[in-house]
Amino acid sequence: MDTLQITHPAPGVAQVLMNRPAVFNAFDEAMIGELDTAFAQLAQDNAVRVIVLAGSGKHFSAGADLQWMQRASLADHDWNLQDARRFAAMLSRIEQSPKPTIARIQGAALGGGVGLACACDIAIAADNASFAVSEAKFGIIPSVIGPYLLNAVGRRQARRLALTTTRIQAGEALAIGMVQQVVALDALDAAVQQAVADLLIGGPQAQVEIKRLYDQLPRGPVTAEARELTAQTIARVRGTDEAREGFTAFLAKRAASWNPHHTAQ
Repeated sequence: MDTLQITHPAPGVAQVLMNRPAVFNAFDEAMIGELDTAFAQLAQDNAVRVIVLAGSGKHFSAGADLQWMQRASLADHDWNLQDARRFAAMLSRIEQSPKPTIARIQGAALGGGVGLACACDIAIAADNASFAVSEAKFGIIPSVIGPYLLNAVGRRQARRLALTTTRIQAGEALAIGMVQQVVALDALDAAVQQAVADLLIGGPQAQVEIKRLYDQLPRGPVTAEARELTAQTIARVRGTDEAREGFTAFLAKRAASWNPHHTAQ
């Protein structure tokens, strides 16, 4: 791939590295297509349990490449619609990944870079990270990233960030739920590795089921439909081979077969 580097730093782990440091990993049509392809392929790779999304250089992602946006401003409606649909499909591909995803964030995450962070299950930021939903500065709007931003921070915070385009620091991003952990820059890799280790302890199919179920559960009052969905789901999952192995391993005081520590025992 021209814009990405995909590596496997540890068994069960894939890292997707956005590799355009000269433009702070801003993405254009090419990177959008390659991100979509990479996450589609990794979703089908049974050897991959966890996917880490990272940016090379000093910054995570400056969002949309301004030359790409300038081309869009000169194109007709049909071109813009198809282009936006490809961007929307890529973000959905990341958010809907059956494998747990971690965003590793350093430096700036701007515009669509915020969308990438919010589309991942877990976002871990260095204390030098900053975030801005900056589209309105250019006379456009954070439309495609909007659902992921709202899911992460809520409607009022999303509106504030989008309307003001203000840049917030890592501590505020943590406080409003844009990221879930902030660490010193030199501790960022260790924090990501710990999150990966925690994820590898869980049953892989159980994690697929968690993501699928939680996507279907509404916020607010627990309805009869939600109660029935949760009951039906756990009743089905309890009877799986993975569940039987998990309980057997726990009672035998050993690591389950999917746990990286299993073979060491």
